[in-house]
Amino acid sequence: MAIPVGSQAPDFTLKSKTPADVEVKLSNNRGKKNTVLLFFPLAFTGVCTKEMCDITSGLGAYSSLNADVIGISVDSPFAQAAWAQKEKIGIALVSDLNKTVTKAYDVLFPMLAGVGDTSARAAFVIDKNGVVQYSEQTPTPKDLPNFEAVKAALAKLQ
Repeated sequence: MAIPVGSQAPDFTLKSKTPADVEVKLSNNRGKKNTVLLFFPLAFTGVCTKEMCDITSGLGAYSSLNADVIGISVDSPFAQAAWAQKEKIGIALVSDLNKTVTKAYDVLFPMLAGVGDTSARAAFVIDKNGVVQYSEQTPTPKDLPNFEAVKAALAKLQ
């Protein structure tokens, strides 16, 4: 069960190679911007590619709601960078290779397709104070989050 609304969002610092070779720290947005965290199972898979490409094409809607969007998976930052380049994904993708953040948000999906533990598909809206304002883990990895509800949660923070 994903961490609930009203919880303090666990902070993290994770490696990213998209858009650049940097460390992404959730708390860097504190007091400045809201954050949408999108956990997804694996790069180079159909549903994950659709989700990240759809988010990229609609990124302006999130920017206009004063939100950064960060994608998190257990892939290596190198795999994420290759995938982002191939699919023209324009959001920050961060690597939770050790599954530390996935576990902290309680969205671990055990033995996905027999290949091992991954992140479940989940969405969180975190306000400027670091408090979770929206929390959703989809019923299966094939289901996408309710992005209209994500945007509605962000709109309430304006």
